[in-house]
Amino acid sequence: MTTTAVPPTVPDHPLGLITGEEIRTAAAAVKADPRCTEGSLLAHVRLHEPTKAALAAWSPGDPVARVAEVQVVPAGRNAVIEALVDVAAGTVTDWVEHEGERPGLLFTESMHAIIGCREDAEWQAAMRRRGIEDLDLVQIDPWPAGTFGSPHEEGRRIARCIMFVRESPDDNGYARPVEGVVAFWDMTNQCMLEVADHGVVSMPPERGSYLPADHEPLRTDLRPLQIVQPEGPSFTVEGNLVRWGRWSVRVGFDPYEGLVLHQVTYHDHDRDRPVLHRASVTEMVVPYGDPGPLHGWKNAFDAGEWGLGRMANSLKLGCDCLGEIHYFDVQMATEAGDPYTLEHAICMHEEDYGILWKHHDLQGGTNETRRSRRLVISFIATVGNYEYGFYWYLYLDGNIQLEAKLTGIVSPMAVAPGDEPEYANMIAPGLAAPHHQHLFSARLDFDVDGAPNSVYEVEAEVVPPGPDNPWKNAFRPKATRLDTESAAKRDMNAATSRSWRIVNEHSRNRLGKPVAYKLIPTMSTPTMLADPDSSVGRRAGFARHNLWVTPYAPDERRAAGEYPNQSVGGGLPDWTAADRSIVDTDVVVWYTFGVTHFVRPEDWPVMPVEYTGFLCSPYGFFDRNPALDLPPSAGACHA
Repeated sequence: MTTTAVPPTVPDHPLGLITGEEIRTAAAAVKADPRCTEGSLLAHVRLHEPTKAALAAWSPGDPVARVAEVQVVPAGRNAVIEALVDVAAGTVTDWVEHEGERPGLLFTESMHAIIGCREDAEWQAAMRRRGIEDLDLVQIDPWPAGTFGSPHEEGRRIARCIMFVRESPDDNGYARPVEGVVAFWDMTNQCMLEVADHGVVSMPPERGSYLPADHEPLRTDLRPLQIVQPEGPSFTVEGNLVRWGRWSVRVGFDPYEGLVLHQVTYHDHDRDRPVLHRASVTEMVVPYGDPGPLHGWKNAFDAGEWGLGRMANSLKLGCDCLGEIHYFDVQMATEAGDPYTLEHAICMHEEDYGILWKHHDLQGGTNETRRSRRLVISFIATVGNYEYGFYWYLYLDGNIQLEAKLTGIVSPMAVAPGDEPEYANMIAPGLAAPHHQHLFSARLDFDVDGAPNSVYEVEAEVVPPGPDNPWKNAFRPKATRLDTESAAKRDMNAATSRSWRIVNEHSRNRLGKPVAYKLIPTMSTPTMLADPDSSVGRRAGFARHNLWVTPYAPDERRAAGEYPNQSVGGGLPDWTAADRSIVDTDVVVWYTFGVTHFVRPEDWPVMPVEYTGFLCSPYGFFDRNPALDLPPSAGACHA
């Protein structure tokens, strides 16, 4: 069974998903404004989320004020315009121009770049020098250009275009990179700046197909696996409000962050207890470790420069999601301002997760087992060659987890016969994949039993041998409060089981201790390996540390700043330079997690999923195991 949320014509909550009519109204108001010049594109039309104070003051039945944010990219100018529209009135209420700032890459301009390459005589000549006569077979991928002091960057928005060859439309183009050629395209003025040719490298010989017809005979040893819930799922959905067990959460969606969780609350008997006001992945960067001119500039910011939400898939039952599924459709805007529906953008279902708790009492003869299950809320984005799946899990014992799943196709390089690259691994004959990282930044606006909160770093402390430790085996937790933003720039340490505890000093459990949630790295996760003074080190400063903590500020939304495209830096390093107090205040925790990818042959031609993420776990938030009241499994356990 599948169901799909149907958005109301007028949302009944300030955080309701934006509707197609709201997008149409906001876009029309902006385009009718005399300050909006002919040929301007709309990078996004999205909900302008109310402040925390406004949400706290709102009650069901109150009027729902809706404001849309519209980002305008004026034709022929290196600028961004941010407009706010009162949707009910259909009027522009704010108009701010940011000269010199660059939006993310736009689809319209990217298509112009692809067409412009094909029509350029220098580009055509570079292809023919490699024996490529049928230019229609060339796949052209525009990439964010980064910031490297090139004269092409000055006063422009540019893309660097790289190429691959396909034998047929359904071929794996990434198997045959056109090594040596990078085209610089001016997104602002829609013209070719340069076709840089660094020399011909022979084309890898293999197709690298991952289609089933090319891998027959297919396996026949797996029998059907069915997941059924005869009485339907345990969650309920009202608009974008989800209730499951003791949890409630509002499901949101953003063009850059994709899936957003709002107002994550645990209903503890007679109390509604907030945990997270807002949670999302605000940014991610993929820095490459090859220092050469052909790949060293690759530092894609897949949220800020492309938009994870803009690249979201329409999910399919039995492939992307399995079980009793509820889908959320979301409304998006084209760059002309027209609304369209992305069907099945968000998938939600329950899944069994093994044993939750168990004890077999040998003396009393009792044997009690409770099974765990979790609510899964997910979406998947395809950003060029890579897929990223983001899975938020809510558990019956109060845990909250984010798991990112990385798959798709690596961005490879052609290698001359006999060469062995120093900064890449060979994955097929004549084909290598550069070393790179995937570093995500989650923004976790905690309200643990409400605000204010404080943050403590907790790790195991070994007690020195002595009279108090005669067996030389003692260790204990050491908790250090992080008082300022500079003190809260922290990295994980698996050797000491380091975690971070978000504490509400004003709410106590029955033992008299302050309630808390702890942020736990669930696997070893790197920080950025590039030098802090490198281009990507400055632009993705958030990736220098695993942990950052800031006081809540409504305009501090994305870890690398609002405009990372061709930026020289911004976001968390700039904000935290003020070194504000984070003691007993409304804190936002930013967590950097990810993987360092030394690509294997097993990752080719399509990569098995690699996992990364983190866990938020209650720590004294409850007085005891909150899952004691779960009933035994239906029917007696049997052999």
